Amino acid sequence: MASEADGLLKRLLVPILLPEKCYDQIFLQWDLLHVPCLKILLSKGLGLGIVAGSLLVKMPQVFKILGAKSAEGLSLQSVMLELVALTGTMVYSIVNNFPFSSWGEALFLMLQTITICFLVLHYRGQTVKGVAFLAGYALVLLVLLSPLTPLAVITLLQASNMPSVVVGKLLQAATNYRNGHTGQLSAITVFLLFGGSLARIFTSIQETGDPLMAGTFVVSSLCNGLIAAQLLFYWNAKAPHKKKKE
Repeated sequence: MASEADGLLKRLLVPILLPEKCYDQIFLQWDLLHVPCLKILLSKGLGLGIVAGSLLVKMPQVFKILGAKSAEGLSLQSVMLELVALTGTMVYSIVNNFPFSSWGEALFLMLQTITICFLVLHYRGQTVKGVAFLAGYALVLLVLLSPLTPLAVITLLQASNMPSVVVGKLLQAATNYRNGHTGQLSAITVFLLFGGSLARIFTSIQETGDPLMAGTFVVSSLCNGLIAAQLLFYWNAKAPHKKKKE
């Protein structure tokens, strides 16, 4: 029975959370304070937690827009720049064969972000433009993931993430400041993105060793922190009600 339980535990942990040598180090030799293996376990656990959380992280924002039948307070340019950054991270990670646990949330956040882009256009009365945008984005993504796109272009796209994130978040911050409130911006989504980007600094260093990836998440954390601070500052501020035309 003990050997069966050990075999089951090993299948659950290796290689999803631990390489085999670390499993042996911790569970067979009982070296519970082996720092390199503990860092791998923490990084993998955090990474998979972030990926799992990303399945729903922007859904509060989607539901808030649908419930209000309005995307007031959201900057379309900011959302689109965020989509560019997520696409760059996802494509760059796939091309470089990084572990899914180090970038998987980019895939799910991309799907939710493009949904928000469409909803913003839809509630501005530009549904046809929204459908065209979805089709155009799908085509661009296929080209980026195909052998037609040189690695240098993919690397450049990832490098452009930092300015994309900064400009995108500053546009949203400027919209919040100009409006004097955060409109339909979801507090749950903003705080989850802030926490996730902070954790990603550690996991990207641990799992990829790529300074470009780590640097992107440092910048992303600072920018998400700015929006989170605005949400707290404008917490009790309400959007003015628009009078209906008679």
